[in-house]
Amino acid sequence: MRSIVRAPTHRRGPPGRPPAAPNTGPMAPRSAPRAAVPPPHGDESLRRSLSFRDLVVYGLLFIAPMAPVGVFGTLSAKSHGAVALVYLVATLAMAFTAHSYARMVRVAPQAGSVYAYARLGLGEGPGFVAGWMAMLDYLLIPAVAYLFSGIALHALVPAVPQWVWTTIAIAVTTGLNLWGVRTAARVGLLVLAMEIAVLAVFVTAATVALAQGGARRDWLAPLTGEGAFDTGAVLAAVSVAVLSYLGFDAIATFAEEAAGGSHKVARAVLTCLAVAGVLFVAQTYLAALLAPASPAELAAHPARQGAAFYDTVDAATGTWLHHLVAASKAVGAAFAALAGQAAAGRLLYAMARDRRLPRALAKVDGASGVPRRALLGAATITLIAAVWAAWRPDGLDRLVSVVNVGALCAFALLHVSVLAWFRGRGAVVPVCGLAVVLAVLANAAPTALLVGVAWLAVGFVVLALQRRSAPPSSPSGV
Repeated sequence: MRSIVRAPTHRRGPPGRPPAAPNTGPMAPRSAPRAAVPPPHGDESLRRSLSFRDLVVYGLLFIAPMAPVGVFGTLSAKSHGAVALVYLVATLAMAFTAHSYARMVRVAPQAGSVYAYARLGLGEGPGFVAGWMAMLDYLLIPAVAYLFSGIALHALVPAVPQWVWTTIAIAVTTGLNLWGVRTAARVGLLVLAMEIAVLAVFVTAATVALAQGGARRDWLAPLTGEGAFDTGAVLAAVSVAVLSYLGFDAIATFAEEAAGGSHKVARAVLTCLAVAGVLFVAQTYLAALLAPASPAELAAHPARQGAAFYDTVDAATGTWLHHLVAASKAVGAAFAALAGQAAAGRLLYAMARDRRLPRALAKVDGASGVPRRALLGAATITLIAAVWAAWRPDGLDRLVSVVNVGALCAFALLHVSVLAWFRGRGAVVPVCGLAVVLAVLANAAPTALLVGVAWLAVGFVVLALQRRSAPPSSPSGV
């Protein structure tokens, strides 16, 4: 991937006047060159301390290496058993979005991620909307992850209420984020290694079970499905599977903290998606071969879909691996929330720095080098949402039903920003990415769409109030 970033030549004005600024907005002439926007410097800048490995760790933590566990049964039922093919197609579908992130992070290596990209390519209003919608995702997905962690830990230690476990998970991970981005990345690496080790145990145990007892269905069934191949069924399942990848985009929010330049951030985004795709395809392929319930049985009994992966583990290897996977998911969910909270803090910080949110959130702590107030603000909102849901019997279902819409809307604006900034050059990838995002949005739950529209309406009100007051400062580095 190559970014064209030659700086524009400024025209000299009459004596006594400053040089005329180049027109780099979306309405600039097609021949106008585009300049990359440097990251900001000064008291409000973040420290460059993250390596390429750290960036990939944050992305994989947020995604979670065993993300398909919870939706395996649903995808198997929808795709008639072609669940490995579903994840293969989903990886390719999300590659369009990853490519757009990689292009824009080279142009605007800023903590605001899609907020900065839309602001640069489309203008102030669309930029705010992109950041506002991404905020919904970055605040609610960690709440879901924390709540899931609390539920899972409560199942392992019933004497402690789930809301207490949820609060403990938030306190521990928030403390790590406040300690410093490198410290959080190091601890996150250990947790990620544990998750991948558990996945490796599953792959080994599944391989042994296949060698000793054989597969329950044809070896190609996870790629072709059972019975006649149904393209529509596979695509319907893909619209659900792509949600497993949400989180790789969080890597872009660390652009101002990456040592080595924006090209490392771009490479980390693509690497994270590729690694997740390999892990997802491998584990679902093996699980589909060993699943005791056929896709038709899962489709006929939706209540069995949620536990289908665990039922497969029990049937193939015994309950010991079931408990190991469950414990791994419990701890992993808390650290997925850590990565999400860190991304949310960077987004709040970037928008506050541009006076789109209260300016106090733009303060960078001198000792740790992190946006402490923004992180605490994100943690407070997440804590309220997670503990509220923990007190309700249907709390997890309610939260899950409304997440993802914010991220998908932000993805859509990302692709439009690429088209605007590069003036249609290389348009195939963002157009395909936009089509994928719109298709997934079209299949979103009505409740999620309703919440998304309501959140968007609130954002428009905030934007209107801001425009009536003093205009915001010029974009950082623009």
